[in-house]
Amino acid sequence: MTHMARGALVLAAALVAGCAVNPVSGKNELALVSESQEIQMGQQASQDVANTIGLYQDQRVQTYVSGLGKKLAAGTERPALPWEFHVVDDPAVNAFALPGGFIFVTRGLMTHINSEAELASVVGHEIGHVTARHSVQQISRAQVAQLGLGLGSILSSDVAKVAGVASTGLSLLFLKFSRDDESQADLLGFRYALAGGYDVREMLNLFRMLGRLSANSGGGKVPQWLETHPDPGNRLAVTQQRLDTLHTSLADKVVGRDPYLQIVDNMIYGENPRQGFFRGGLFLHPDLRFQLDFPSGWQTQNQTASVAAMSPAQDAIVQLTLAANKTPDAANSEFVGQQGIQVVQTTRASVNGSPAISTVFDAQTQQGTVRGRVTSFSYNGNAYQILGYSSAAKFSSYDGEFQRTTNSFRQLTDQAALNAQPKRVQLVRLPRAMTLEQFYQQYPSTVPVGEIALINNLNAGQTIAAGTTVKRVVG
Repeated sequence: MTHMARGALVLAAALVAGCAVNPVSGKNELALVSESQEIQMGQQASQDVANTIGLYQDQRVQTYVSGLGKKLAAGTERPALPWEFHVVDDPAVNAFALPGGFIFVTRGLMTHINSEAELASVVGHEIGHVTARHSVQQISRAQVAQLGLGLGSILSSDVAKVAGVASTGLSLLFLKFSRDDESQADLLGFRYALAGGYDVREMLNLFRMLGRLSANSGGGKVPQWLETHPDPGNRLAVTQQRLDTLHTSLADKVVGRDPYLQIVDNMIYGENPRQGFFRGGLFLHPDLRFQLDFPSGWQTQNQTASVAAMSPAQDAIVQLTLAANKTPDAANSEFVGQQGIQVVQTTRASVNGSPAISTVFDAQTQQGTVRGRVTSFSYNGNAYQILGYSSAAKFSSYDGEFQRTTNSFRQLTDQAALNAQPKRVQLVRLPRAMTLEQFYQQYPSTVPVGEIALINNLNAGQTIAAGTTVKRVVG
Protein backbone atom coordinates (compact mmCIF):
# COMPACT_ATOMS: atom_id res chain seq x y z
CA MET A 1 0.00 0.00 0.00
CA THR A 2 1.41 3.41 -0.92
CA HIS A 3 2.08 6.12 1.64
CA MET A 4 -0.64 8.22 0.00
CA ALA A 5 -3.16 5.36 0.20
CA ARG A 6 -2.35 4.72 3.87
CA GLY A 7 -2.75 8.42 4.59
CA ALA A 8 -6.11 8.49 2.84
CA LEU A 9 -7.35 5.54 4.90
CA VAL A 10 -6.19 7.14 8.16
CA LEU A 11 -7.84 10.42 7.19
CA ALA A 12 -11.07 8.67 6.23
CA ALA A 13 -11.12 6.77 9.51
CA ALA A 14 -10.55 9.98 11.46
CA LEU A 15 -13.37 11.73 9.64
CA VAL A 16 -15.79 8.87 10.28
CA ALA A 17 -14.87 8.58 13.95
CA GLY A 18 -14.79 12.34 14.46
CA CYS A 19 -18.38 13.26 13.62
CA ALA A 20 -20.47 14.78 16.40
CA VAL A 21 -23.68 16.76 16.78
CA ASN A 22 -23.14 20.45 17.46
CA PRO A 23 -25.11 21.31 20.62
CA VAL A 24 -26.19 24.69 19.21
CA SER A 25 -26.97 23.96 15.56
CA GLY A 26 -27.99 20.31 15.98
CA LYS A 27 -25.99 19.45 12.85
CA ASN A 28 -23.28 16.85 12.43
CA GLU A 29 -19.80 18.32 12.28
CA LEU A 30 -16.15 17.28 12.39
CA ALA A 31 -15.03 17.00 16.03
CA LEU A 32 -11.79 15.11 16.67
CA VAL A 33 -11.72 16.46 20.24
CA SER A 34 -14.05 14.85 22.77
CA GLU A 35 -15.82 16.89 25.42
CA SER A 36 -13.52 15.53 28.12
CA GLN A 37 -10.47 16.49 26.03
CA GLU A 38 -11.99 19.91 25.40
CA ILE A 39 -12.43 20.46 29.14
CA GLN A 40 -8.93 19.21 29.89
CA MET A 41 -7.40 21.60 27.35
CA GLY A 42 -9.43 24.48 28.76
CA GLN A 43 -8.40 23.71 32.33
CA GLN A 44 -4.71 23.68 31.40
CA ALA A 45 -5.00 26.85 29.37
CA SER A 46 -6.94 28.54 32.16
CA GLN A 47 -4.14 27.81 34.61
CA ASP A 48 -1.62 29.16 32.12
CA VAL A 49 -3.63 32.38 31.82
CA ALA A 50 -3.69 32.79 35.61
CA ASN A 51 0.07 32.19 35.84
CA THR A 52 1.09 34.28 32.84
CA ILE A 53 -1.38 37.17 32.60
CA GLY A 54 -2.59 37.08 36.20
CA LEU A 55 -6.02 37.48 37.78
CA TYR A 56 -7.25 40.82 39.08
CA GLN A 57 -6.76 40.81 42.85
CA ASP A 58 -10.20 41.91 44.01
CA GLN A 59 -12.46 39.10 45.19
CA ARG A 60 -15.53 41.33 45.05
CA VAL A 61 -15.00 41.87 41.31
CA GLN A 62 -14.27 38.19 40.68
CA THR A 63 -17.39 37.05 42.55
CA TYR A 64 -19.56 39.53 40.66
CA VAL A 65 -18.37 38.45 37.20
CA SER A 66 -18.47 34.76 38.11
CA GLY A 67 -22.06 35.04 39.34
CA LEU A 68 -23.19 36.83 36.20
CA GLY A 69 -21.46 34.33 33.93
CA LYS A 70 -22.77 31.23 35.68
CA LYS A 71 -26.31 32.61 35.58
CA LEU A 72 -26.05 33.03 31.79
CA ALA A 73 -24.32 29.66 31.26
CA ALA A 74 -27.06 27.81 33.15
CA GLY A 75 -29.51 28.76 30.40
CA THR A 76 -27.41 27.56 27.48
CA GLU A 77 -27.22 24.33 25.50
CA ARG A 78 -24.24 23.15 27.59
CA PRO A 79 -25.12 23.92 31.23
CA ALA A 80 -23.18 20.95 32.63
CA LEU A 81 -19.73 22.21 31.58
CA PRO A 82 -17.47 23.22 34.48
CA TRP A 83 -17.99 26.91 33.70
CA GLU A 84 -15.55 29.40 35.17
CA PHE A 85 -15.51 33.17 34.76
CA HIS A 86 -12.56 35.35 35.73
CA VAL A 87 -11.23 38.90 35.42
CA VAL A 88 -7.60 39.13 34.32
CA ASP A 89 -5.29 41.93 35.39
CA ASP A 90 -4.81 43.32 31.89
CA PRO A 91 -5.44 46.94 30.80
CA ALA A 92 -6.35 45.91 27.24
CA VAL A 93 -10.02 46.04 26.24
CA ASN A 94 -10.54 42.35 25.67
CA ALA A 95 -12.39 39.14 26.52
CA PHE A 96 -11.74 35.57 25.44
CA ALA A 97 -13.09 32.04 25.75
CA LEU A 98 -11.15 28.83 26.20
CA PRO A 99 -12.53 25.39 25.31
CA GLY A 100 -14.64 23.65 27.92
CA GLY A 101 -16.20 26.76 29.47
CA PHE A 102 -13.38 28.96 30.79
CA ILE A 103 -14.18 32.62 30.13
CA PHE A 104 -12.03 35.68 30.85
CA VAL A 105 -12.68 39.42 30.69
CA THR A 106 -10.01 42.06 31.32
CA ARG A 107 -10.18 44.85 33.82
CA GLY A 108 -9.52 47.12 30.83
CA LEU A 109 -12.84 46.06 29.31
CA MET A 110 -14.64 46.52 32.62
CA THR A 111 -13.42 50.11 33.00
CA HIS A 112 -14.68 50.92 29.49
CA ILE A 113 -18.28 49.68 29.78
CA ASN A 114 -21.07 51.11 31.89
CA SER A 115 -23.71 48.53 32.74
CA GLU A 116 -24.27 44.94 33.76
CA ALA A 117 -26.26 44.42 30.57
CA GLU A 118 -23.21 45.42 28.49
CA LEU A 119 -21.07 42.97 30.43
CA ALA A 120 -23.71 40.28 29.90
CA SER A 121 -23.48 40.90 26.14
CA VAL A 122 -19.71 40.37 26.18
CA VAL A 123 -19.84 37.30 28.44
CA GLY A 124 -22.75 35.88 26.45
CA HIS A 125 -20.75 36.26 23.24
CA GLU A 126 -17.80 34.37 24.75
CA ILE A 127 -20.12 31.68 26.10
CA GLY A 128 -21.44 31.33 22.54
CA HIS A 129 -17.96 30.43 21.27
CA VAL A 130 -17.91 27.57 23.80
CA THR A 131 -21.46 26.29 23.35
CA ALA A 132 -21.01 26.24 19.55
CA ARG A 133 -17.62 24.51 20.00
CA HIS A 134 -15.81 26.97 17.73
CA SER A 135 -12.36 26.14 19.19
CA VAL A 136 -13.02 22.42 18.82
CA GLN A 137 -13.92 22.92 15.15
CA GLN A 138 -10.69 24.81 14.49
CA ILE A 139 -8.54 22.28 16.33
CA SER A 140 -10.23 19.41 14.48
CA ARG A 141 -9.61 21.05 11.10
CA ALA A 142 -5.98 21.63 12.05
CA GLN A 143 -5.58 17.98 13.06
CA VAL A 144 -6.93 16.85 9.72
CA ALA A 145 -4.69 19.29 7.86
CA GLN A 146 -1.62 18.09 9.80
CA LEU A 147 -2.66 14.51 10.52
CA GLY A 148 0.04 12.63 12.35
CA LEU A 149 1.79 15.66 13.85
CA GLY A 150 -0.20 15.53 17.07
CA LEU A 151 -2.05 18.21 18.97
CA GLY A 152 1.04 19.76 20.53
CA SER A 153 2.63 20.30 17.12
CA ILE A 154 -0.51 21.96 15.82
CA LEU A 155 -1.12 24.29 18.72
CA SER A 156 2.30 25.36 19.89
CA SER A 157 5.51 26.83 18.54
CA ASP A 158 8.62 24.83 19.35
CA VAL A 159 10.64 28.00 19.65
CA ALA A 160 8.14 29.43 22.13
CA LYS A 161 8.24 26.21 24.13
CA VAL A 162 12.02 26.39 24.41
CA ALA A 163 11.74 30.00 25.54
CA GLY A 164 9.09 29.18 28.09
CA VAL A 165 7.09 32.24 27.01
CA ALA A 166 4.12 30.32 25.61
CA SER A 167 2.66 26.94 26.35
CA THR A 168 0.32 24.69 24.42
CA GLY A 169 -2.45 26.02 26.64
CA LEU A 170 -1.77 29.69 26.00
CA SER A 171 -1.52 29.08 22.25
CA LEU A 172 -5.27 28.41 22.34
CA LEU A 173 -5.63 32.17 22.81
CA PHE A 174 -4.29 32.70 19.31
CA LEU A 175 -6.93 30.63 17.55
CA LYS A 176 -8.76 33.03 15.24
CA PHE A 177 -12.50 32.61 14.89
CA SER A 178 -14.06 33.03 11.47
CA ARG A 179 -16.49 35.80 10.58
CA ASP A 180 -19.27 33.21 10.62
CA ASP A 181 -18.19 32.13 14.11
CA GLU A 182 -18.27 35.74 15.28
CA SER A 183 -21.70 36.35 13.80
CA GLN A 184 -23.02 33.23 15.50
CA ALA A 185 -21.42 34.23 18.83
CA ASP A 186 -23.04 37.68 18.55
CA LEU A 187 -26.42 36.05 17.99
CA LEU A 188 -25.92 33.63 20.88
CA GLY A 189 -24.69 36.41 23.16
CA PHE A 190 -27.83 38.42 22.34
CA ARG A 191 -30.00 35.37 23.03
CA TYR A 192 -28.28 34.41 26.29
CA ALA A 193 -28.31 37.96 27.65
CA LEU A 194 -32.00 38.32 26.81
CA ALA A 195 -32.82 34.96 28.42
CA GLY A 196 -30.86 36.10 31.49
CA GLY A 197 -33.19 39.05 31.88
CA TYR A 198 -30.93 41.79 30.50
CA ASP A 199 -31.83 44.75 28.31
CA VAL A 200 -30.08 43.78 25.09
CA ARG A 201 -30.29 47.34 23.77
CA GLU A 202 -27.13 47.84 25.81
CA MET A 203 -25.30 45.67 23.27
CA LEU A 204 -25.38 48.70 20.97
CA ASN A 205 -23.35 50.69 23.49
CA LEU A 206 -20.73 47.94 23.59
CA PHE A 207 -20.20 48.06 19.84
CA ARG A 208 -20.24 51.87 19.82
CA MET A 209 -17.48 51.90 22.45
CA LEU A 210 -15.36 49.43 20.49
CA GLY A 211 -15.83 51.48 17.34
CA ARG A 212 -14.85 54.73 19.08
CA LEU A 213 -11.85 53.08 20.71
CA SER A 214 -10.67 51.85 17.32
CA ALA A 215 -11.22 55.28 15.72
CA ASN A 216 -9.38 57.03 18.57
CA SER A 217 -6.32 54.89 17.91
CA GLY A 218 -5.70 57.04 14.85
CA GLY A 219 -5.06 54.06 12.62
CA GLY A 220 -2.82 52.45 15.19
CA LYS A 221 -3.53 49.53 17.47
CA VAL A 222 -7.14 48.40 17.47
CA PRO A 223 -8.83 47.07 20.62
CA GLN A 224 -7.63 43.56 21.37
CA TRP A 225 -11.21 42.34 21.34
CA LEU A 226 -11.35 43.30 17.67
CA GLU A 227 -7.92 41.78 17.04
CA THR A 228 -8.90 38.39 18.44
CA HIS A 229 -12.50 38.66 17.22
CA PRO A 230 -12.54 39.71 13.54
CA ASP A 231 -15.45 42.10 12.96
CA PRO A 232 -18.14 40.21 10.99
CA GLY A 233 -19.44 43.45 9.53
CA ASN A 234 -21.68 46.19 10.83
CA ARG A 235 -22.48 44.75 14.24
CA LEU A 236 -24.45 47.82 15.21
CA ALA A 237 -26.76 47.46 12.23
CA VAL A 238 -27.23 43.72 12.72
CA THR A 239 -27.96 44.18 16.43
CA GLN A 240 -30.42 46.95 15.65
CA GLN A 241 -32.19 44.65 13.17
CA ARG A 242 -32.49 42.02 15.90
CA LEU A 243 -33.96 44.60 18.23
CA ASP A 244 -36.40 45.84 15.58
CA THR A 245 -37.75 42.34 15.02
CA LEU A 246 -37.81 41.37 18.69
CA HIS A 247 -41.31 40.46 19.89
CA THR A 248 -40.40 40.79 23.55
CA SER A 249 -40.83 43.88 25.71
CA LEU A 250 -37.57 45.18 27.14
CA ALA A 251 -39.23 47.55 29.58
CA ASP A 252 -38.68 45.30 32.59
CA LYS A 253 -35.24 44.02 31.57
CA VAL A 254 -32.16 44.76 33.66
CA VAL A 255 -29.67 47.47 32.65
CA GLY A 256 -27.86 47.52 35.98
CA ARG A 257 -25.89 50.72 35.43
CA ASP A 258 -25.36 51.94 38.99
CA PRO A 259 -24.71 48.48 40.53
CA TYR A 260 -22.16 47.82 37.79
CA LEU A 261 -20.40 51.14 38.30
CA GLN A 262 -20.09 50.39 42.02
CA ILE A 263 -18.12 47.27 41.05
CA VAL A 264 -15.60 49.22 38.94
CA ASP A 265 -15.23 52.04 41.47
CA ASN A 266 -11.54 52.28 42.46
CA MET A 267 -10.55 49.70 39.81
CA ILE A 268 -7.03 50.11 38.42
CA TYR A 269 -7.11 51.93 35.09
CA GLY A 270 -4.48 51.42 32.41
CA GLU A 271 -1.05 49.96 33.10
CA ASN A 272 -0.21 49.14 36.70
CA PRO A 273 3.32 50.45 37.38
CA ARG A 274 3.61 48.32 40.52
CA GLN A 275 3.94 45.32 38.20
CA GLY A 276 6.75 46.99 36.27
CA PHE A 277 6.85 49.61 33.55
CA PHE A 278 9.04 50.88 30.73
CA ARG A 279 10.84 54.14 30.16
CA GLY A 280 11.96 53.57 26.61
CA GLY A 281 14.02 50.39 26.75
CA LEU A 282 14.55 50.68 30.52
CA PHE A 283 12.31 48.35 32.55
CA LEU A 284 11.65 49.28 36.19
CA HIS A 285 9.88 47.11 38.75
CA PRO A 286 8.97 48.98 41.96
CA ASP A 287 7.67 46.01 43.95
CA LEU A 288 10.70 43.80 43.19
CA ARG A 289 13.04 46.81 43.29
CA PHE A 290 15.12 46.17 40.17
CA GLN A 291 15.72 47.71 36.77
CA LEU A 292 16.95 46.27 33.50
CA ASP A 293 18.04 47.73 30.13
CA PHE A 294 16.62 46.04 27.04
CA PRO A 295 18.26 46.56 23.63
CA SER A 296 17.37 49.86 21.95
CA GLY A 297 14.64 49.61 19.34
CA TRP A 298 13.45 46.15 20.40
CA GLN A 299 9.72 45.54 20.87
CA THR A 300 9.00 45.02 24.57
CA GLN A 301 6.21 43.29 26.47
CA ASN A 302 5.55 43.00 30.20
CA GLN A 303 3.48 40.12 31.58
CA THR A 304 2.88 38.79 35.06
CA ALA A 305 5.43 35.99 34.81
CA SER A 306 7.96 37.52 32.42
CA VAL A 307 9.18 40.64 30.66
CA ALA A 308 10.65 40.26 27.19
CA ALA A 309 11.92 42.06 24.12
CA MET A 310 12.01 40.99 20.48
CA SER A 311 14.53 42.19 17.91
CA PRO A 312 13.34 44.50 15.10
CA ALA A 313 13.85 41.64 12.62
CA GLN A 314 11.84 39.35 14.92
CA ASP A 315 14.63 36.78 14.89
CA ALA A 316 15.82 37.05 18.50
CA ILE A 317 14.20 37.30 21.92
CA VAL A 318 15.54 38.14 25.36
CA GLN A 319 13.39 37.72 28.45
CA LEU A 320 13.54 37.85 32.23
CA THR A 321 11.55 35.45 34.41
CA LEU A 322 11.32 34.56 38.07
CA ALA A 323 12.69 31.04 38.52
CA ALA A 324 10.71 28.51 40.55
CA ASN A 325 13.87 27.26 42.27
CA LYS A 326 15.53 29.53 44.80
CA THR A 327 19.17 28.89 43.86
CA PRO A 328 20.89 29.69 40.54
CA ASP A 329 22.30 26.17 40.21
CA ALA A 330 18.93 24.53 40.75
CA ALA A 331 17.25 26.90 38.28
CA ASN A 332 19.93 26.26 35.67
CA SER A 333 19.74 22.49 36.15
CA GLU A 334 15.98 22.54 35.70
CA PHE A 335 16.26 24.52 32.47
CA VAL A 336 19.01 22.46 30.83
CA GLY A 337 17.29 19.27 31.98
CA GLN A 338 14.37 19.91 29.63
CA GLN A 339 13.97 17.44 26.79
CA GLY A 340 15.74 18.56 23.64
CA ILE A 341 18.19 20.92 25.35
CA GLN A 342 21.88 20.27 24.58
CA VAL A 343 24.46 22.11 26.67
CA VAL A 344 27.21 23.80 24.65
CA GLN A 345 29.07 25.61 27.45
CA THR A 346 28.51 26.52 31.09
CA THR A 347 30.42 29.26 32.91
CA ARG A 348 30.32 30.97 36.29
CA ALA A 349 29.50 34.66 36.22
CA SER A 350 28.27 37.55 38.34
CA VAL A 351 25.10 39.65 38.00
CA ASN A 352 24.71 42.75 40.16
CA GLY A 353 27.44 41.39 42.41
CA SER A 354 25.64 38.10 42.97
CA PRO A 355 26.96 34.70 41.84
CA ALA A 356 25.42 33.51 38.59
CA ILE A 357 25.62 30.54 36.24
CA SER A 358 25.41 31.03 32.47
CA THR A 359 24.78 28.26 29.94
CA VAL A 360 24.86 28.35 26.16
CA PHE A 361 22.59 25.67 24.73
CA ASP A 362 21.16 24.27 21.51
CA ALA A 363 17.60 23.06 20.96
CA GLN A 364 16.23 21.28 17.93
CA THR A 365 12.89 22.60 16.66
CA GLN A 366 10.75 22.17 13.58
CA GLN A 367 12.11 25.54 12.43
CA GLY A 368 15.73 24.40 12.82
CA THR A 369 18.33 24.66 15.56
CA VAL A 370 17.85 27.36 18.16
CA ARG A 371 20.86 28.52 20.15
CA GLY A 372 20.49 30.50 23.34
CA ARG A 373 22.08 31.69 26.54
CA VAL A 374 20.35 31.34 29.92
CA THR A 375 21.78 33.04 33.01
CA SER A 376 20.47 32.23 36.49
CA PHE A 377 21.12 34.37 39.58
CA SER A 378 19.59 35.49 42.88
CA TYR A 379 18.48 38.95 43.99
CA ASN A 380 16.59 40.03 47.11
CA GLY A 381 15.60 36.47 47.96
CA ASN A 382 14.31 35.59 44.47
CA ALA A 383 15.94 33.54 41.73
CA TYR A 384 15.86 35.03 38.24
CA GLN A 385 16.68 33.78 34.77
CA ILE A 386 17.53 35.89 31.75
CA LEU A 387 17.18 33.97 28.52
CA GLY A 388 18.27 35.13 25.08
CA TYR A 389 17.88 33.02 21.98
CA SER A 390 17.97 33.12 18.20
CA SER A 391 18.71 30.76 15.36
CA ALA A 392 22.05 29.01 15.64
CA ALA A 393 23.28 30.93 12.58
CA LYS A 394 22.51 34.34 14.14
CA PHE A 395 23.27 33.65 17.78
CA SER A 396 26.80 35.07 17.69
CA SER A 397 25.52 38.40 16.33
CA TYR A 398 22.97 38.69 19.16
CA ASP A 399 24.87 37.18 22.09
CA GLY A 400 26.49 40.52 22.93
CA GLU A 401 23.01 42.07 23.34
CA PHE A 402 21.92 39.15 25.50
CA GLN A 403 24.91 39.59 27.81
CA ARG A 404 24.56 43.39 27.95
CA THR A 405 20.92 43.01 28.96
CA THR A 406 21.87 40.49 31.65
CA ASN A 407 24.69 42.63 33.05
CA SER A 408 22.41 45.69 33.20
CA PHE A 409 20.25 44.08 35.93
CA ARG A 410 20.62 46.24 39.03
CA GLN A 411 18.88 47.64 42.09
CA LEU A 412 16.16 50.23 41.54
CA THR A 413 16.86 53.33 43.65
CA ASP A 414 14.82 56.01 41.84
CA GLN A 415 12.31 57.14 44.48
CA ALA A 416 9.81 58.40 41.88
CA ALA A 417 9.76 54.95 40.28
CA LEU A 418 9.65 53.15 43.63
CA ASN A 419 6.64 55.23 44.67
CA ALA A 420 4.74 54.97 41.35
CA GLN A 421 1.05 54.17 41.80
CA PRO A 422 -1.60 53.14 39.25
CA LYS A 423 -4.41 55.32 38.00
CA ARG A 424 -7.84 54.36 39.29
CA VAL A 425 -11.48 54.84 38.37
CA GLN A 426 -13.36 57.15 40.72
CA LEU A 427 -17.13 57.73 40.66
CA VAL A 428 -18.78 61.13 40.89
CA ARG A 429 -22.54 61.65 41.34
CA LEU A 430 -23.30 64.97 39.71
CA PRO A 431 -24.88 67.55 42.06
CA ARG A 432 -26.29 69.43 39.07
CA ALA A 433 -26.61 69.12 35.31
CA MET A 434 -23.43 69.97 33.43
CA THR A 435 -21.73 69.34 30.09
CA LEU A 436 -18.93 66.85 29.67
CA GLU A 437 -16.45 69.70 29.45
CA GLN A 438 -17.78 71.30 32.65
CA PHE A 439 -17.53 67.94 34.41
CA TYR A 440 -13.92 67.58 33.28
CA GLN A 441 -13.09 71.08 34.51
CA GLN A 442 -14.78 70.65 37.90
CA TYR A 443 -13.62 67.05 38.41
CA PRO A 444 -10.25 66.81 36.62
CA SER A 445 -8.82 63.50 35.47
CA THR A 446 -5.30 62.36 34.71
CA VAL A 447 -6.38 61.24 31.22
CA PRO A 448 -7.65 63.47 28.36
CA VAL A 449 -11.28 64.57 28.20
CA GLY A 450 -11.79 62.41 25.11
CA GLU A 451 -10.88 59.34 27.12
CA ILE A 452 -13.39 60.33 29.81
CA ALA A 453 -16.03 60.67 27.10
CA LEU A 454 -15.15 57.19 25.80
CA ILE A 455 -15.31 55.34 29.13
CA ASN A 456 -18.61 57.03 30.03
CA ASN A 457 -20.24 56.65 26.60
CA LEU A 458 -20.61 60.43 26.35
CA ASN A 459 -20.18 62.89 23.48
CA ALA A 460 -18.49 66.28 23.37
CA GLY A 461 -20.89 69.02 24.39
CA GLN A 462 -23.39 66.56 25.82
CA THR A 463 -25.29 67.68 28.92
CA ILE A 464 -25.24 65.16 31.74
CA ALA A 465 -28.30 65.09 34.00
CA ALA A 466 -28.06 65.87 37.71
CA GLY A 467 -27.74 62.73 39.82
CA THR A 468 -25.92 60.79 37.09
CA THR A 469 -22.91 58.75 38.20
CA VAL A 470 -19.87 59.52 36.02
CA LYS A 471 -16.42 57.92 35.94
CA ARG A 472 -13.24 59.95 36.25
CA VAL A 473 -9.65 58.71 36.37
CA VAL A 474 -7.36 59.83 39.19
CA GLY A 475 -3.85 59.10 40.40
